[in-house]
Amino acid sequence: MDDLTLARAAHVLAVIHWIGGVAFVTSVILPAIAAFEEPSRRLALFEVIEHRFSAQVKVSVPVAGLSGAYMAWRLDAWNRFLEPAGWWLAAMALVWLLFMAILFVFEPLLLRGWFQRRATADPAATFRHVQRAHVILLLAVTTVAAAGVLGAHGLLG
Repeated sequence: MDDLTLARAAHVLAVIHWIGGVAFVTSVILPAIAAFEEPSRRLALFEVIEHRFSAQVKVSVPVAGLSGAYMAWRLDAWNRFLEPAGWWLAAMALVWLLFMAILFVFEPLLLRGWFQRRATADPAATFRHVQRAHVILLLAVTTVAAAGVLGAHGLLG
């Protein structure tokens, strides 16, 4: 097995964990909390559950990016990011950068305190905001993942 195959396997497994987790949180955990928990306690329960996944995804998202960068380097494919037909590569990189920023910058430095302050004032509205944000992120990441698979197989340009 060569290094490129190992990098591709690491990339796919990391993306499965990352996107699968986002899908599970968005489509199962958040609706279950909304259905079965008092509005004043929803965010606290979500934070307990999300904290466990956040620790895991702080590994899988960097692995996805590092393995993707390694494949681009190994295949000398950097120029494809700038070609119109390679828009899906740039889209994957942008979504990855967005999640890296959320995980390592925005969430710990800004969002955690902001949500706690909002949750005190209006917990139900804050929880709805969390749900909407997750739906938007899930739509973005699954759309880009689908484009990545199609593009990698020559179907998008």
